[in-house]
Amino acid sequence: MNDVDPIRKAVDRLDPGELKSCLRLVLAQIQILKEQNPNPEGAAAGLIGLYDELMNRKDGPHARDPAPGCTRVHIVTGDSFAGSMKLALRELGLAGTHAVITIRDNLAIGPVARLDAPEGRRARRDWLRDNIASAALGEDDDPEEAFRRLMQQVERIPERADIIVWTSRSAIEQTGMRYALHLIRRKPNPVRVCDACAISGELDRHPGAAVTYTRSGEIGPDKLREAIRRAEEAAPLSAEEVRRLADEWTAIAEQGGVLRIWRDGEVRTVPADYFDAHLLKMLDQAAHAADAGGYVRAARVVGEAVGCADQDIGDEYFEYRLRELVYAGVLEIRGVPAGLRYYSVRRKRRTPHASA
Repeated sequence: MNDVDPIRKAVDRLDPGELKSCLRLVLAQIQILKEQNPNPEGAAAGLIGLYDELMNRKDGPHARDPAPGCTRVHIVTGDSFAGSMKLALRELGLAGTHAVITIRDNLAIGPVARLDAPEGRRARRDWLRDNIASAALGEDDDPEEAFRRLMQQVERIPERADIIVWTSRSAIEQTGMRYALHLIRRKPNPVRVCDACAISGELDRHPGAAVTYTRSGEIGPDKLREAIRRAEEAAPLSAEEVRRLADEWTAIAEQGGVLRIWRDGEVRTVPADYFDAHLLKMLDQAAHAADAGGYVRAARVVGEAVGCADQDIGDEYFEYRLRELVYAGVLEIRGVPAGLRYYSVRRKRRTPHASA
């Protein structure tokens, strides 16, 4: 098993509120470490560097737009990878000349038609609000403000700056990469597409062992720094290649649907219930963890489904489908489906017919 898999599973089981609580605890512990060790090395030095960056920030989380003197812009998908990228650039001494633009939305799930228009963004927002727990609880930014901010960042990319769009085998990052190329398709800048997971996998490869990364946010700081260096060697895409990938985004958006996977080198739209059988299998395999009534915690089922899936689409969609199986009468529920930790599920049991 990949060494980071247990960490990924543990994090995926947390809701946004728990993640913030954990981060506060981690920062408090790093503060103690910093006070006790004024000359840290290795991992401790990296943690203290992260602490200093977070504590000394005066701007908002999205205020770092590309500056006029920027020479390279990195477009990444997901806040986790964006944070790792910014830290790696700072450690390489490149934070002053390199900028990071983040595609924050998980475009592997939900409607994506006409995101350039208010009605398309409204349709996506409504679907997420109705089906994805974090959106319903107001955890996400206002979509119109987020889109305006993203477009401002794209417009501010200096004409002479190289653009690197990062991706991986993750469906989230593959859809994000194509959306990014759709946004920058008319810009004259040289564009490279780089797979940080593939680069890091090559660095980790040695006889008898190999590390497989699910998404770019799992890559450690040392490997990510080397991936950034090697990205400099990648050949820029031709104008035709940029146009082809941007057109692929248009085709994906026009297909409709609410679920996309990465298979055989392409993003594919699949039926909404694509992972239902997988979820039920995970529930059956977790029978040993059931309570006296045969119910298994929803967090356990979703965590196992995410960890054993061959696709990276995030945990929110699996929870959505678990609730849909409840609504369809396939599963029975105990508790309130306000969040994974609040309810448990089991296979629906037949009610014995009353004796005549």
